[in-house]
Amino acid sequence: MKQSSGGVTAAKGFRAWGVHCGVKSHNVDKKDLAIILSERECNAAAVYTMNRVKAAPIYVTMDHLEDGTAWGIIANSGNANACCPLSHENAELMCQYAAAATGRKPGDFVVASTGVIGQTLNVAAIEKGVPEVVAGLTADGSDAAAHAIMTTDTSKKEIAVSLTVGGKNVTIGAIAKGSGMIHPNMGTMLCFITTDCAITHEMLSEALHETVPKTFNRVTVDGDTSTNDMCVVLANGMAENPQIEWKDDNYTVFQKALRHVCEYLARCIAGDGEGASRLITCTVRSARSEESAERLAKAVVGSPLVKAAMFGSDANWGRVLCAMGYSKAPFRPEYVDVKFASDVGEVLVCQQGMGLDFDEEAAKSILSQDEVIIDIDLHEGQDTATCWGCDLTYDYVKINGDYRT
Repeated sequence: MKQSSGGVTAAKGFRAWGVHCGVKSHNVDKKDLAIILSERECNAAAVYTMNRVKAAPIYVTMDHLEDGTAWGIIANSGNANACCPLSHENAELMCQYAAAATGRKPGDFVVASTGVIGQTLNVAAIEKGVPEVVAGLTADGSDAAAHAIMTTDTSKKEIAVSLTVGGKNVTIGAIAKGSGMIHPNMGTMLCFITTDCAITHEMLSEALHETVPKTFNRVTVDGDTSTNDMCVVLANGMAENPQIEWKDDNYTVFQKALRHVCEYLARCIAGDGEGASRLITCTVRSARSEESAERLAKAVVGSPLVKAAMFGSDANWGRVLCAMGYSKAPFRPEYVDVKFASDVGEVLVCQQGMGLDFDEEAAKSILSQDEVIIDIDLHEGQDTATCWGCDLTYDYVKINGDYRT
């Protein structure tokens, strides 16, 4: 497997584009409508938010993917199309507009929205914008589509990888958005993955459901889980590899590459948390089970006090143990070692549950880098889990204090 360029249009047979149509009426420089389209019908799979309150596009997409197939995706940013009049009808209209402009059927499209909750979607702007998007569809359109799904993101999130499956070159490409309202069980994130791999709907769904819990569901920015989160993968089979129909060696290779793609994007989402100045990676090792390791790591990266300490480059390891203690995961505090690390070095700050003397200036330098690693060794078992988050800055409050207005 190797990383390549092209994002969501890197795989054979996929085109994409994005434009400003007017959903983001306050900012004409921001794209707000994207379409991704395949030359062939795709096997499709999706994972959705676990929030009990779900936006209309989630339900429409669930219905459209009931047969396990799709041809494309239409998505807007700037409005969540959630909890407002006509939301379901407007989600269906988006698919109808995409279908009319591409010669497909409305049920051939996944639909997604992201943005402000509770405000009626300007569907007339989308109707007007769809022909422009379709006219621009190109195999070089990933960048435009990636920008069109961004809300408070400060950078686009895009990746593509190539791998060999059954002697054939296969590509997986993706774009994603996510910055705030991010918490395990999917946060305010959209992720659209495309591949030319030949794989059944059942195996594609299995691969996605194995991947998401260990990537996107291990990210937290602010403890909020959104109404609109969705991760969709489309596979058109144009690589012409022997179709993956069970969990054989080819499935293993594909699933590993899919996990790499999703983990990369998960890290991008965490590092681009609203107002964030650094990515926090927490690895818990030598745990009794992977589940307990994950619960402990999530508690640490989700702790407001840990996040605030990381913002201040303060090696306050006591906050790490405190977060572990309320995670409800089993561990013995007297066995715990805690280490802070980054590109410039590492420092052991806690051993067997007790503080150590360490160089505060060196620790501050370590914690001032773009990515900070909190390494926790439980000395109790064989399992490991890694979760991702970001620091908590003044800008987070500024961004969210007037997000709607």
